Amino acid sequence: MRRPTAFAAASCCLAAALLTGCAAPDTRPPASPTGLTAQAGSATAVHVMWEQADPRDGVSGYQILRGDALVREVPANKTMVDLTGLAPLTAYAFTVRAKDSAGNLSAPSTAATVTTPAAEPADHGPPTAPAGATGHPDGPRAAVLSWSPATDDTGVTAYDVYQGGVRIHTAPGTATTTRLTGLQPDTVYTFTVRARDGADTSSPDSAGVDVTTATATGRGPGTAPADFGAAVAPGTVTLSWNPPDTGEQTREYQLYVNEQPTTIIQFGAGAVPTGRARYQLAVTEPKGTAWALKLRARLPDGNWGSFSAERRVTLG
Repeated sequence: MRRPTAFAAASCCLAAALLTGCAAPDTRPPASPTGLTAQAGSATAVHVMWEQADPRDGVSGYQILRGDALVREVPANKTMVDLTGLAPLTAYAFTVRAKDSAGNLSAPSTAATVTTPAAEPADHGPPTAPAGATGHPDGPRAAVLSWSPATDDTGVTAYDVYQGGVRIHTAPGTATTTRLTGLQPDTVYTFTVRARDGADTSSPDSAGVDVTTATATGRGPGTAPADFGAAVAPGTVTLSWNPPDTGEQTREYQLYVNEQPTTIIQFGAGAVPTGRARYQLAVTEPKGTAWALKLRARLPDGNWGSFSAERRVTLG
């Protein structure tokens, strides 16, 4: 059989390149994760956190290492993890590396070191709820929370910050203030703080703290309904709020109950509130049912605006 000529071989290579889009394989690793911290949550558990990667890096997940050993993998939308099964009174060093969709791995981050405390004596109950919680925005994408120390018979080892029923941050048990990052501009958040002891028993929630992040440069006024309230009476829940300043009357709102869209509130022609808006819900659920409520407005461009603060009620 005749060998292909050099010209024919080159043509085959060119055709193969065209079929693959002439794209060289992606071999460039993403940047190493930054901002790594490690906090001992108990004698046998450590909470590890880091900063989210730049979206331009195309990160698909993270690998957490203890020394040289891989101990956990998480998807790209996770920037914290609890590592359990550790030994009391032991020093550990953790690093994180990013992985992109092509399988490239970044260099490990700077190591975060932590020493687990001694095992605690028998725990006789949860800590008290943190009191006096307050908060304020720190630019368009961050917030600062503060609280008074909780008490516990075996000692508080950590404070967990929740938003929308999800833990988003952990601070050490000695802290009374913390900074939250990765937030969205022009958004109302309702945060609560729980204390946690060495047996991983959590306190009740603190009072909710409403924080509205600043508007990003170049964006218009806030789109979230302001001063949202919910008053419970037998058989009803009365909602009230101040409409957002969109330049036009806001006729339509979407109500969420327990993180689920529940109903559309519409005001007809001539009935649109000029000041504070009110709406009464008829309630058929059993007495004692817990609701978490929040509201957002239909904007003049047809999109939904930002959510109001969340209000938690117990039906009467």
